[in-house]
Amino acid sequence: MEIFIREYLSSLRLERNLSDNTIAAYKNDLTSLVNFFTDSGINDPSEVTSKLLNDFFGLLKKIGLSSRSAARYYSSLKGFFSYLFSNNYISQNPMDKISAPKINKSLPNVLNINEVEEILSGPDVNKKLGLRDKALLETFYACGLRVSELTGLKISDLFLSEEMIRVFGKGSKERFVPIGSSAIKWIEEYQKNSRPLLEKKAKSQHILFLNGRGTKLSRMGVWKIVNKYAELAGIKKEVHPHTFRHSFATHLLEGGADLRAVQEMLGHADISTTQIYTHIDRDYIKQVHRDFHPRG
Repeated sequence: MEIFIREYLSSLRLERNLSDNTIAAYKNDLTSLVNFFTDSGINDPSEVTSKLLNDFFGLLKKIGLSSRSAARYYSSLKGFFSYLFSNNYISQNPMDKISAPKINKSLPNVLNINEVEEILSGPDVNKKLGLRDKALLETFYACGLRVSELTGLKISDLFLSEEMIRVFGKGSKERFVPIGSSAIKWIEEYQKNSRPLLEKKAKSQHILFLNGRGTKLSRMGVWKIVNKYAELAGIKKEVHPHTFRHSFATHLLEGGADLRAVQEMLGHADISTTQIYTHIDRDYIKQVHRDFHPRG
């Protein structure tokens, strides 16, 4: 099993150009499967049956795994066994008889516009790290980026005179996203007055947002920045980096933006992923109706 998994992960890296994080997630899921089958005395994919896979998913449910995590396992296993079947390593695909877990769609946490304004007003722009934080948060909210997209931004990805930035999303897919005047202003201020003080020529590699050591910010580094200013603003709800992306999409739709345009800006391959925000939008519409309709 381990040999086939290594071959499969190599194919994902070479043929589909998936990120290291995605490859690591597949590896973790498939390693859990191997451990389960090792306990059952199975180490050959041809011996895996649909019943055994159902037992595996039953175990995941028993240990309290969320429906979303179970769906991720399903995707990992489906891809693996499809690869084995298409390469004639197995004569039947045991995943064909397994139904995908139903995901309980919970609406993501979203900041209202006043809360966003409170967070964005938090950084002390007279300090080099405060100015960096201001530019970073403004860009985060202005463009609805994933954390990896934000930390991966390079100076060459900025087309500020055209009010656009270039983003490399999942699978290194390139897209161009509009950026507003406020974010442009603070990026320019940061590039002029803060980034030169943070930059280390040999280490910075033209990355836009740098940490105190002059290198690329980590996911944890971004989380600390977001958490710091959310606490400073006195916001009680849970706020994490992805909250800015959720808020970006929600505020656009509340303002009347077209769903397809929001899908393009977010870099979603499937519009069904973007449609979760229409549920939030309906909640907003119902609230407006309650607040303003004579019989609301």
